[in-house]
Amino acid sequence: MGGLSFWDMSVWFFIIELGVLFGAMLLANLLRRTIAPLRKSLIPSSVIGGFILLIFNFLYQKITGYAVFEKLTMELFTYHCLGLGFIALSLKFTDRKNSSSSGTDIFNTGVTVVATYLVQALVGLALTFGLSYLIGNWNNAGLLLPMGFGQGPGQAYNWGNVYETATAYTPFENGASFGLTIAAMGFIAASVGGVIYLQVMKKKGRVNTELFADQTDSISAIEVCEKGEIPLTESLDKLTVQCGLVFLTYMLTFGLMYLISMGCDALGGFFVGTVKPLVWGFNFLFGSVMAMVVKSVIRFLKMKGIMKREYRNPFMLSRISGTMFDLMVVASIAAINLSAFKHKEFLIPLLILSVVGGLATFFYIRHISIKLFPGYRDQAFLSLYGMLTGTASTGVILLREIDPNFETPASDNLIYQQLWAILFGFPMLLLLGLSPKNTAMTVLTLVLLAVLFAVMNIILFRKTLFKGKKSKKN
Repeated sequence: MGGLSFWDMSVWFFIIELGVLFGAMLLANLLRRTIAPLRKSLIPSSVIGGFILLIFNFLYQKITGYAVFEKLTMELFTYHCLGLGFIALSLKFTDRKNSSSSGTDIFNTGVTVVATYLVQALVGLALTFGLSYLIGNWNNAGLLLPMGFGQGPGQAYNWGNVYETATAYTPFENGASFGLTIAAMGFIAASVGGVIYLQVMKKKGRVNTELFADQTDSISAIEVCEKGEIPLTESLDKLTVQCGLVFLTYMLTFGLMYLISMGCDALGGFFVGTVKPLVWGFNFLFGSVMAMVVKSVIRFLKMKGIMKREYRNPFMLSRISGTMFDLMVVASIAAINLSAFKHKEFLIPLLILSVVGGLATFFYIRHISIKLFPGYRDQAFLSLYGMLTGTASTGVILLREIDPNFETPASDNLIYQQLWAILFGFPMLLLLGLSPKNTAMTVLTLVLLAVLFAVMNIILFRKTLFKGKKSKKN
């Protein structure tokens, strides 16, 4: 007769993995506060913790042959913490002044995201197409740059695996490994580029590094949100209520994605191979949409007098999102897979793609941030650059270095731009499957990518372009 043994490792496995993540963050925070050069570097503690785990796990495996943690578990933490973090942010109250300006910024952010994908795709495809004649690598490998940098490890793996197992054209051997490595290099680009930008800001006096060093939160910040909010403690703790709202919304999100996934399975073909992975890969987008639905339901119930009190607290929701994003960054860096570097034919393309792609992304987003988001250009740059080289949470982590309470519109822009990004980015997804068929299609894809990039920039700078034409007529 079997039973549960509390000394069984399976009972403790999940807790041990969580302890490893939190322990790495605490150690990183201690090092950051005690080592002056590290503190002055402005590297987020979660990023330091991730690389501590990555290096320690590598050395431990070399010595003992065993891993400190399961990479699959780290990938699951990365995936779910992203969705939970964005739901917590989306459930907060939105009290933005000048809503028309806010809507314009969200639209511009969505178009900027797609335009940056196109920059990465153009640079990546042009580089690997040219390198294929010099060193014989797979000529469409550069299309994984926007997937690894712009979309993150999930989509990089998905598309790398598609290219690796494809039958419609010559398969890309070790394509999944190549995609994951590009995503890993993206995290490094996010850390290096973000820190460089923060240091430049610091030298120019645009960021006060001591401002948030010893921040303390008063009870009023936790207790007060608006009149009629639930008390801090009663039969159910206020933090428990916030967590319940976040996780309930995530469960509703799962239900929505599952229904859409069933529809994709019924349609088959393109919907199974392309749309279905995108649905599950964009869990944070569907989570944000579902959070807005939950907010609308709460607002309706309050308006009808059915719900007498306000159950959401923005302070605690911010803390939940911050914890989720910290966990995600540590886990995602710890789960980095550099196995592609074992293949010599990958070394040159990987290094060139990572360096050139990172620089192109850095300077393009910097230009856009200065021109389109002048009121909070630094916050806009850090959030967009972090997201478009790592993941959405990497952008939030960098943003928190100068906007810890998300007081600028930059965080809202990241959340609500997704619908515009999907709308304008869909044609590019079609090109990802078209390009590898033959050389003519690859050249055609390069041309079409350039055309789409020009169109995105016309949309972004529409006011300047059309204003100039109107003034000439006058």
